[in-house]
Amino acid sequence: MNVDNNERFQRGWEKLREIDGEAGERVIESLKSIAPDLGRYTIEFPFGDIYSRPGLDLKSREIATVAALTALGNAAPQLKVHIHGALNVGCTPQEIIEVIIQMAVYAGFPAAVNGAFAAREVFAERGLIEA
Repeated sequence: MNVDNNERFQRGWEKLREIDGEAGERVIESLKSIAPDLGRYTIEFPFGDIYSRPGLDLKSREIATVAALTALGNAAPQLKVHIHGALNVGCTPQEIIEVIIQMAVYAGFPAAVNGAFAAREVFAERGLIEA
């Protein structure tokens, strides 16, 4: 790994830990045995390059990420990680639910309902609602 990539990795690792904490670390750890390069790319590009840019604060970036993953409709594990991340950077549960409801307009009710179920799991795990 050259110096630029090492700096990129370090910057990305710090940003991943700031946003996603243990949930993000678990994702990277789970990739080590099957696709370690994919784990490295996940740290370097999204977190080392994109999340580290100055144009948006982390709360805005996580709102956008929750919206995108909800709209995709097929990324529940990643959505849960980023719902944790959104809470970690200051989003309220109500803001997260509003973003998910907004996606019903553009991604359809099934995607929004599935997003709400993912949020429910995360909120229950964190003791924000009863399971």
